[in-house]
Amino acid sequence: MQFSLIPFISSFALTVIFLPLFIGFMRMKHEGQVIRDEGPKWHEKKSGTPTMGGVVFMLASVISTLWVLIWQKNLNKTTWILIIAFLGYGIIGFLDDGIKLYFKRNLGLKAWQKLLGQIIIAALIIALAFSDHFAFELYIPFAGMVRNSFLFSLFVLFWLVGFSNAVNLSDGLDGLATGLSIIAYATYAWIAYQEKNSVIVAFTLSVIGGLVGFFIFNHKPAKIFMGDAGSLALGGGLATVSIFLHRPWSLLLIGIVFVLETLSVILQVISFQTTGKRIFKMTPIHHHFEMLGWSEWKVDIVFWIVGLIGSIIYLIIWG
Repeated sequence: MQFSLIPFISSFALTVIFLPLFIGFMRMKHEGQVIRDEGPKWHEKKSGTPTMGGVVFMLASVISTLWVLIWQKNLNKTTWILIIAFLGYGIIGFLDDGIKLYFKRNLGLKAWQKLLGQIIIAALIIALAFSDHFAFELYIPFAGMVRNSFLFSLFVLFWLVGFSNAVNLSDGLDGLATGLSIIAYATYAWIAYQEKNSVIVAFTLSVIGGLVGFFIFNHKPAKIFMGDAGSLALGGGLATVSIFLHRPWSLLLIGIVFVLETLSVILQVISFQTTGKRIFKMTPIHHHFEMLGWSEWKVDIVFWIVGLIGSIIYLIIWG
């Protein structure tokens, strides 16, 4: 399979061209991020920063994936599954962001509304996979490879909902989720290239291109945030890529920081509800390190390194 950076270049170019226009539009309309009350007090100065920037790199990634695969005459059902996952979860995030901006509050969709949307998208992906005769098999530790459509469907549902929310939780510092996602998608791009899966290569490179372009405007001090539109799309896309490369468990290492961010929230809630005490100063865990006096850049760099180490370990052992 011939390697091509065209998807990356296309998505990067679209993002760096249209994102400044989007930032200008959001500023003109005085639409900006509402900082949650329970967050660090020093984040209040970020209030009003344009958000929903994920819409730009999401559309740039989708457009680039589609035109490149059409040009390569390689459009298939897997392409549409990836697009539906990425775009579908992005639309849920877009609605969530839109409600927050419209009502000038930090609460968007209700939890059940967001979960219902995530389940519907996951169910659609499962149905498309079934129609494409995808191998509904899952490796379970100590049990080996299990071929069971119902069990696999439950796993896909859990994986998509879980990791879309995990990336969302990690999007709390300038550039953090963007950098982590670049590392994770780059790892899967390499795996897909090794396996000669040109569809996933095109998709992951398109997402990386969009993210690199977005990072120019998202690193500290951020000129724009990705919003739930971006973070949910990225998480849904990662989960889907891991499943359709038949390596779902890889995401536990490749997405190790996303996992740790989510675990910190779960452990904090359990601890507080059972003992009345908190394990961390604040969750997700990136805020804990902020409370310890770490700068945003220091948290970003350390977390990116952890994410990179997780990916390298996976590639060395199972790559």
